[in-house]
Amino acid sequence: MLSLLVWLPIAGAVAVALLPRTVSKTAGLGVALATLVVGVVVAASYDADGGRQLTEEHEWIEAFGVHYALGVDGLGLLLVLLTVLLVPLVLGAEWFKADAEGSAGARSFVAWTLALEGLSLAVFCATDVFLFYVVFEATLIPAYFLVGGFGRAGRGAAALKFLMFQLAGGLILLAAVIGLYVVSAQQGEPSYLLADLERLDIGTEAGRWLFFGFFIAFAIKAPLFPLHTWLADTTEKATPGTGVLLVCILDKIGTFGMMRFCLGIFPEASQWATPLVITLALISVVYGAFVAIGQDDIFRLIGLTSLSHFGLITLGVFTMTSQGGTGAILYMVNHGLGTAALFLVAGYLYDRSGTASIREMRGVEKVAPVLAGLLLVAGLATLGLPGLSPFVSEFLVFVAAFDYGWWVGAIAVTAVVLSAIYVLWMYQRTMTGPTPPEVEGTSDLGVREIAAVAPLMVALVFFGFYPAPLLDVSNPMVGDLMHQVGVEDDAPTVVHAEHEGEGAH
Repeated sequence: MLSLLVWLPIAGAVAVALLPRTVSKTAGLGVALATLVVGVVVAASYDADGGRQLTEEHEWIEAFGVHYALGVDGLGLLLVLLTVLLVPLVLGAEWFKADAEGSAGARSFVAWTLALEGLSLAVFCATDVFLFYVVFEATLIPAYFLVGGFGRAGRGAAALKFLMFQLAGGLILLAAVIGLYVVSAQQGEPSYLLADLERLDIGTEAGRWLFFGFFIAFAIKAPLFPLHTWLADTTEKATPGTGVLLVCILDKIGTFGMMRFCLGIFPEASQWATPLVITLALISVVYGAFVAIGQDDIFRLIGLTSLSHFGLITLGVFTMTSQGGTGAILYMVNHGLGTAALFLVAGYLYDRSGTASIREMRGVEKVAPVLAGLLLVAGLATLGLPGLSPFVSEFLVFVAAFDYGWWVGAIAVTAVVLSAIYVLWMYQRTMTGPTPPEVEGTSDLGVREIAAVAPLMVALVFFGFYPAPLLDVSNPMVGDLMHQVGVEDDAPTVVHAEHEGEGAH
């Protein structure tokens, strides 16, 4: 089942690249919808009680203990569902944009998008570290061409900067992957299977060095301060759909890897590095929000808000509590939903105004009320308004932050105020005020554009009021991870009074 899920979009990408231009978009959307159906079947086959499920394992490179091994737990399943949902929505939203003059063409856009989908699904399903590394690096190929082939002037430089950062992280990760082979070989048969590595007795010094190899690669991917500088340039120059693919899917690999590999394989080193990681996470939260406030380019602003949000996700992961872990998983999903909506609606605004400059937009809500309403809902989700799903994630992370230390929680909650400033100020400048003559003829959203965003809006409201389906899947995985790390949450104290006559004890 998981092999079908992974290889269907990859095969579809090859097919779309060979098909005539006239049918390539339709065929690509069909493949993306078929992959969504397979993802739903996978979810329906998953037992919410937890554990790694739907596993398959085949020997690949026997001499090095490498296997083609797939499986999903609660974390992997939720990110798989997020991926298979977002890709068809991106293709629908970008239906005409990829044919714009100067771009590489719709056929290339659809093919690279499907390739990125398949490789990302392989990342979330891989249970062999070597296989994970291969597909982790392979995602850079379609991502590079999506950034460099489509978007605004300067996209080539942004694509190169993105690639250089990611390749540097991949090189460091490769050294750590080789180190894992050496450690496992010294203790018997070499193996890259996650189940074997989680039981491996890695020495303290070796574990800490290997941890940093994995963590640095994931901190670049996520991204985390100070390894974030590629992010804003990329989201500014890429198309809105590519921004969704990068920030809402590809960047999740970073925080996914922190939970799956850093905590799962190097529990002692993760606890040892926690003070440093939490410090970097808090800097990301505050710095990303402050810098976002001062941005004039709407897509650059959205990219920097994600720096702040990824700081909160990392904070949740490394508080090492069930609330923090569950909050981090939900944050990955809910950030994907809210930020994808924000990117796509901002893209619609850019199509109509011809500019991404916030100071040059105003008065749009009077002529395009549906567009304005959707932008407001997406923005309110970004700032964590109660009743929308990101609020649940933020609340759990803040609880975990205050449990870790009052000062950690106090710094983290500044994100609430700062996010309100950059979201509401952006909305005020673009949507309200007098409508200038050049905006008078702006058309509102069409049926296709609304259809591409509507599922995200429904999900934001539904999971805001009823997050139980997400919690039921994530909680068992977090419990298993806390056991692997060797951390137990303090249980609440409940006093039972037994009355005997007039006394009680």
